[in-house]
Amino acid sequence: MVSELAGTLTKQKIDTNALREQFFKPQGTPVPVKFGTSGHRGSLGTGFCALHARAIAQAVARIHKEQNITGPILVGGDTRLMSRDTADICAEVLAGNGLPVILPDMPLPTPVFSFEIISGRASASLNGTASHNPPQDMGLKYNPSNGGPADASLTSLIEKYANEYMAHPEEIKSVSLEEARQQGLVCGTDVITPYITALAKFIDFKAIAQSPLKFAVHPLGGSSLAFYEAIKAKYHLDNVDIVSKVQDPTFYFIPIDHDGKIRMDPSSKYPMSPLIKFVEDGTYDFAGASDPDADRFGCATKEGGLIAPNHALCVMADYLYRHNKVRDAHSIGRTLGTTSLLDRIAASYGLKLDEVNVGFKYFVEGIVKREYILAGEESAGMSVSGWTPEKDGIFAVCLLMEIMATEGDIAGLYNKLTAKHGTPYYTRVDVPTDEETKKRVKGLKAADFETLHQVAGEKVTRVRDTDGIKVYLQSSWFLVRPSGTENILKIYAETFVSPKHLDGLIEAAKNLLAK
Repeated sequence: MVSELAGTLTKQKIDTNALREQFFKPQGTPVPVKFGTSGHRGSLGTGFCALHARAIAQAVARIHKEQNITGPILVGGDTRLMSRDTADICAEVLAGNGLPVILPDMPLPTPVFSFEIISGRASASLNGTASHNPPQDMGLKYNPSNGGPADASLTSLIEKYANEYMAHPEEIKSVSLEEARQQGLVCGTDVITPYITALAKFIDFKAIAQSPLKFAVHPLGGSSLAFYEAIKAKYHLDNVDIVSKVQDPTFYFIPIDHDGKIRMDPSSKYPMSPLIKFVEDGTYDFAGASDPDADRFGCATKEGGLIAPNHALCVMADYLYRHNKVRDAHSIGRTLGTTSLLDRIAASYGLKLDEVNVGFKYFVEGIVKREYILAGEESAGMSVSGWTPEKDGIFAVCLLMEIMATEGDIAGLYNKLTAKHGTPYYTRVDVPTDEETKKRVKGLKAADFETLHQVAGEKVTRVRDTDGIKVYLQSSWFLVRPSGTENILKIYAETFVSPKHLDGLIEAAKNLLAK
């Protein structure tokens, strides 16, 4: 089956030896530590190197000591080229500061770091990953005691301390892993059994096992492989095939994305093309995937082909509420750029709708307080209260299989929702720009739009200026956000009117903000 999944192989050659050398000996001055929506990331070399890992780990050690945070720190990473080395470096620095470390000998999914923290077995975590980014990228993220992504105040402190150590690396403490293990500061643990056992509290694996449907799961070369294997074995899912078990840091077996890069994105039709083919030719009824660190999900079905993340989120939210899967929760959470069909679903059930800035860290408090039946973002991240305050692609894939097994094709269920609540037309467009324009757009405030009363034939009802400019209309909206890493403006738009109206929204947004 693996050969069938090879798809369109990239002609781009990735020199792993050169990348490894750049990690340890970057050609040039490493960039300062800067946390984005989820950790510090960059291309191997000056963007992310061994010094970044050492400095961030030393910063975390300093914070734990200053704030008297006790308990072991879970350290690991996914299947990227330098994930293991990054984890080992972090463990050596933390141990060098006398802090206890849990260092499993296997790749770890992002949601498992979170699960171990909220389960009380770890006090925090350092996770070497760059999510679904190209293989040449690497990163490191920190999760504190609440299990979710670190908030802005904490990441600012990590940045401050880490950049001090970048300038003075001689102040970083470290011991070898061998010495750390001898001192009892570094040990391993079973991270699979607790996670897959707890998953059964939310997922009806018996319903999946008894279904006549055939399911395919693809880890996309990532850290979820061992977890899907364990789930399949523990819950006797004979109708679920793990269609690829290849793990290679070049990710050569992933079809190239729209821009010619290898990107392990489970929501993109290009990396997902082999799985789409499997459902189109009838080999499987459902095909699910998670990215290398398993915090994002994707799926394709026989009836709908590749399912847009927005569509899947709506189906999952509706299903979770109707089946009382998340007890005592009273809200649906979504990020600024996620479909407002969730608003209509929430309203129909008398639920609150919580709109937050882009980044899963903004859901953490609500998840911990058990407010969310579902918290989701259009970039294929989701979780629920009572589970991890991190995105969980494994959870999402398993939930979608349960929904298929019990209620039918995801595409058909989405169509039922739109028949009831209206059909949204949604898109995102990236507009090339320059630093000056990005700076101008970033500085815009709602007050700058006081004279804006109508857009694309609809009345303006509200303007929001946090995390970009979002203009709300009677039955539509658009959002413009400057990219933090590229010279582009990201324009999101959605309307319940028509595809033509959607085009009008995009043009209006360009005219208003992208000049």
